[in-house]
Amino acid sequence: MAAYLCPPAVIHGEHTVKTSQIVAEVRDRHPHAPWAPRIDSIAASTGIASRGWMLPLETAVAPGNGSALPAAGIGPAREALAGDGFTEQDVDRVIAALEAIPAPQTVQERTAPAWAAVRSGGERAARGALQIAGLDASDVDCLITSHSTTPALPGLDVALANELPLRGDVMLLPATQWACVAGTRSLALAADLVAADPDRVVLVVIAEALSTTYQPADDTLESLIVRLLFADTAVAAVVTGRPRPESVLRLDAAWHHTLPGTQDLHRLETREDGTHFVMDRRGPRAVQETVTAMWEWLRVRYQDDPDSWHPDVLLAHPGGTRVLEYMEQTMPDGWPSGLLDYSRDSYTSGNRGGAAVFDILRRAHDAGQEPGSRAVLYAAAPGLTATALQGEWL
Repeated sequence: MAAYLCPPAVIHGEHTVKTSQIVAEVRDRHPHAPWAPRIDSIAASTGIASRGWMLPLETAVAPGNGSALPAAGIGPAREALAGDGFTEQDVDRVIAALEAIPAPQTVQERTAPAWAAVRSGGERAARGALQIAGLDASDVDCLITSHSTTPALPGLDVALANELPLRGDVMLLPATQWACVAGTRSLALAADLVAADPDRVVLVVIAEALSTTYQPADDTLESLIVRLLFADTAVAAVVTGRPRPESVLRLDAAWHHTLPGTQDLHRLETREDGTHFVMDRRGPRAVQETVTAMWEWLRVRYQDDPDSWHPDVLLAHPGGTRVLEYMEQTMPDGWPSGLLDYSRDSYTSGNRGGAAVFDILRRAHDAGQEPGSRAVLYAAAPGLTATALQGEWL
């Protein structure tokens, strides 16, 4: 399977949003929510002090351009009020009051600026990855993209093909629904592509504006947690079938796993006011099942060397601290401690979704890895579905 990965380019959201700002905004908006007395401890439990967003917090919480006047319009509203016995003067006052109340942002108002930011961040990451790899846009044979939180048609693949620009014969492979598994699954697909043609150059670009799931009107505990977790990031990396001077990691094997009957545990829902990320409390335990299955894959893969083989670094995006803890508790006996240090470090500034594994990989690279270090990359996503890769540092 051997594929060779160059260091990724990582573009963090340029607007720093502190957890204290989110807590203050939510507390002011939902003072009587059942969880309001516990909001400080809930926020502290995430371990996230700040995160980078592509757009400022003020953009996410701003009212829409419309008014709260019913969608039926002023005329029907006047007729209904008059028919209910209101005087003409009272009707005027009610209509004026309704027009003065701002409506929530619409899907278009939430998504349009985020989509522009995703395209811009994706382009910056793509150009950065090509520069790191010592290549030009004209060298790219295939482009794999993912951006699940800003649906668009045409998508990021076509936008980048025009902006970079890429050759007209480049294979475009958009994967907008990979979400959190985009990092590992895109690398697995890239590895298959270069295995078929070792001279092929694959560019992977993942750009996620997860802050679009920040929904001010929601007063559920799950919605509070979503507000606190997500960060915006654009990442990109080059994968080749032959080693380059810039290559840092060889990918040797990939593993995929999907749990049946778990498609409703975590999901995106598009409603009148935009995209909502819906979480189920059963989700972390289901993700843990994919971790257990991954351990079994690695056990079988290295069953001829069960006592001495172990990864030297584990680059894992499980989505939360509970699963990181579970991974540490269930690792095979004898594995060294600290394998998840880079994963934990990345998570302290937010859940980056599909971009997370590339961010974690970049942190490991910058810290310095000895040639021959054994790496495992893992991510799980709504579905529930997971992909892992095993490779070696060059």
